[in-house]
Amino acid sequence: MNRLLTAFELQRRTQTELNVLFRQASQTLARSRTGTPERRIALASLENISRALALSFAAGPGF
Repeated sequence: MNRLLTAFELQRRTQTELNVLFRQASQTLARSRTGTPERRIALASLENISRALALSFAAGPGF
């Protein structure tokens, strides 16, 4: 993962897609070195994905 995932682009993703992106961003974070742009992007993306997942769970199954 080499770019920031924005809240706007995440709002249309399914919970499954968000979970996959969260795993990918987590793996990127684990491989990155402290203080690098890659690490900052991964951290920011994880925050955005976490917010999108929380909103998705709060919205419910969409009946």
